[in-house]
Order: sequence, then C-alpha cells, then structure tokens
Amino acid sequence: MVDTVGSLTQLQRSMIIGSVLGDGYLRIVPGRKNAFLEINHSFKQKEYVDWKYSVLKNISISPPKKRNNSGNRISYRFNTKQSTELTEIYNLFYKNGKKIIPKEIKLDPVILSVWFMDDGSRCRESDFYLNTQQFSVKEQKILVSLLKNIGLHVRMNKDKNYYRLRFLKDSIPKLINLIQDNIVSSMKYKIEL
Repeated sequence: MVDTVGSLTQLQRSMIIGSVLGDGYLRIVPGRKNAFLEINHSFKQKEYVDWKYSVLKNISISPPKKRNNSGNRISYRFNTKQSTELTEIYNLFYKNGKKIIPKEIKLDPVILSVWFMDDGSRCRESDFYLNTQQFSVKEQKILVSLLKNIGLHVRMNKDKNYYRLRFLKDSIPKLINLIQDNIVSSMKYKIEL
C-alpha cells in the first residue's frame, strides 16, 4: 500500500514550491503514480532541514536522517509521502523529467524565503544573488518577470560560463523585508548587511 496525504496547507505548498525552485526535488518512482518531495542539504544546515521537516512533518515518511555521501560530504535529508497534490506541482515544474520554470506560478514571501535560503547568496557587502544557473536563459527570464511582479528588480548576471540572478541595489531592502520573518537563525548570515 502506498502512503498518500490529504490537502496541503498554504504554508506547506509555499515551502514545497520554494524548495523546488531551490535545492528540493520532486520525483515519481517508476511504476508509481504520484510524486514525493526529497529534501537533501548539507548536515551543516541541520537547523534549516529540521525547520522544513517541522512544517512538512504530517506528510513525511520519517524524520530527517544523517547520511554519508561519496567523499567527505555528510547530508541531512528526508522524503515526504507520495500525493496527488505533489504530482500536480511536479507536472508544473517538470517536463520530460527535467526541472523547468512555469510561467503561471505566483511568488509569496514563504516561497521567496525558502528559495533564498536554498539558493541565495551574498557577495561582498551588498550584492545579493539567486544561484539559478541550473535553469536555462529562457527560464531565468521568466524568473526575472516573476520577481518583478512582486516589486523586486533583478538582472541576469554572467558569472564565468553561466548566468544567475542579481538583485538591483534598490530592491535589496524590499527583498530583506519580504523574507526576514521566515529566515531560520542559522541562515540569517545570507541577509545580514
């Protein structure tokens, strides 16, 4: 018998979308009908993974576990149960098994906070980035538009052989205002000026 879950709360849905924009993965195991979410971060981000688990606990299989990967990396991870709602999100974000950016999503502060904790960075004193190099240039242009819809201005910034998104200086205070209430303490270094 396959474990499935009922309705997602808005907080859970936003966390899942923010995770998928960042480091999270939705998967459908061959032979199964529905998707599940995998959360997998470095063990150094234990507090962050525990926070995600606290929000997703009722739809998760078991608490996060430490895992030794190849090399010296120790990860901390958990999976949710499969569900039709996760399959709907999977169908938005994946085409032919590859993660894409759908035009129809709407960002909210929780989505943005999770996405920034997953993929955000700060260089020097005041350059804030979203490391979006896993997405095509076309998809990054969609992300620029989605961020503009919530009043944040970013540019695609070429860094070596890839692009990522850089927040324009006038948008940084608004970015911080939108996400600061949802940033876990161990991740605050990403937004402190």
